[in-house]
Amino acid sequence: MERKPDIRIIIPAFNEENAVGKVVKEIPMDLVKEVIVVNNGSVDQTSKEASKAGATVLDQPQKGYGRACLKGIDYLKTCDNTDIVVFLDADYSDYPEETYKLIEPITKEGYDMVIGSRALGNREKGSMTPQQIFGNWLATRMIRWFYDEHFTDLGPFRAIKYQKLLELNMQDQTYGWTVEMQVKAARKKLKSTEVPVKYRQRIGVSKVSGTVKGTVMAGYKIITTILRYAG
Repeated sequence: MERKPDIRIIIPAFNEENAVGKVVKEIPMDLVKEVIVVNNGSVDQTSKEASKAGATVLDQPQKGYGRACLKGIDYLKTCDNTDIVVFLDADYSDYPEETYKLIEPITKEGYDMVIGSRALGNREKGSMTPQQIFGNWLATRMIRWFYDEHFTDLGPFRAIKYQKLLELNMQDQTYGWTVEMQVKAARKKLKSTEVPVKYRQRIGVSKVSGTVKGTVMAGYKIITTILRYAG
């Protein structure tokens, strides 16, 4: 009998004290071996709430979504037998119980990476701003043009085989993390797919789409990342 795959979840978190505990508690722990919350320079009780909910908490005081994810990956290098890594946001906009949907194409169909697509799923009204929706459309269209890979979303809720993740040699430290993973996966011809996921309004205000500066910087970083790896 094949052993059950070791699945670990990485959750970057910046000032999410009101949401992160809910996220951790709703993760299906019969499926997941460990939940890792990376406290990314929070000045509230994010770390305490994550720990109380049962997560392993790491500190990355230097802000940046990509930096937090890289901190989590560094931690995984000290663990034994990690097979699949899931990335999930701490703001309770995703449905953690849908982790099963992201894992099944990997364990049952041999996919390397699975993106949870909000575009294909049931998206609560107001959960994504018009600029987010347009930005995702533009970015995924550019990926199709330059890399001949069909995605509908850059959704942060995703799963990937651990060894394939290491092969991608992820570098981005801020807003370009998700798109870097997808364009590098396309370049390396990883077997990728999407599954529809539900999406709701987050708890609290977004640090990216909730501000004009954050929206502009994220959009710029996503487009430049797509072009950087297209050569």
